[in-house]
Amino acid sequence: MVRAIPTDQSAGAEQLGLTERQRRPSGVIRIARPRQWLKNVLVFAAPGAAGVLTELHPLLRTAAAFGIFCLAASGTYFLNDVLDAGSDRHHPVKRLRPVAAGEVPEALALGIGLGLMLGAVALAWAVAGHRLALVIALYVVLSGAYSLRLKHVPILDMAVLSSGFILRAIAGGVAAGVRLSDWFVIVTSFGSLLIAAGKRSAEHGDLGAERTLHRPVLSQYPAAFLRSIRLLASSVTVTAYCLWAFERSAAAGHAHHPIWFELSIVPVVLALLHLELRFEQGHGGAPEDMAWHDRMLQGLGLAWVVLFAVGIYG
Repeated sequence: MVRAIPTDQSAGAEQLGLTERQRRPSGVIRIARPRQWLKNVLVFAAPGAAGVLTELHPLLRTAAAFGIFCLAASGTYFLNDVLDAGSDRHHPVKRLRPVAAGEVPEALALGIGLGLMLGAVALAWAVAGHRLALVIALYVVLSGAYSLRLKHVPILDMAVLSSGFILRAIAGGVAAGVRLSDWFVIVTSFGSLLIAAGKRSAEHGDLGAERTLHRPVLSQYPAAFLRSIRLLASSVTVTAYCLWAFERSAAAGHAHHPIWFELSIVPVVLALLHLELRFEQGHGGAPEDMAWHDRMLQGLGLAWVVLFAVGIYG
């Protein structure tokens, strides 16, 4: 019996296949985007503002909501990368994403994504009942609709991007069982719209003539229009935050040092001005990168946390 001797080509193919299998776990982790889990810290905003994070039960449920949102968000990233694989190949950076680059098969990525999203909804129900499950399900549905269609619809695409941040904040309040202030919802909503408009502005400049190949909706957004949205969003955010801070100050009473709420307005305004400057300079296409690397933004964020925390817990 003659044993077939593999040719150099077949051996090379087997070696290439082994390399792809070895790279696949790394590719799966990259699709999950752990760096973007930083956005999910927003679930702590409402419980923190309500002053309940020093209590064990609300703290544990809020931490659980954070983990659940990490699962749900990663699931939507898998779905998005499968649906966007074709357009991502025209992007200077996103073409290196594992699905677009062929490192992770589309069927595998889709299966993992669906499993993570369904698992997140089930865990939310188990941890905090139907209300948190409804918030997570709404996030998953909107993210799916965005990936399938809404990202091509002007205005609605930014509305859905903003809703992701808003639902994170709502999820924290629902998990901890705290009532969300009207001003808190307004600040979160328009602050999220500012981030979404800044992201579109950065993409508008970074992609240049290739913008319509990767994100067709950008062809319908003049740069001046995006700038006007940022101005509107930042103006409403500042106004609503000032009203919220004064409301908290009046409700706290002199025994709780209400001046700290009012002082917290300063880092908020400076952070918004800094963000607008960065957007004008062409940054903001990846908000999580600014959160990780922008020292000025980090310093202002820390100053705000300290001032607000002293006002609540001091």
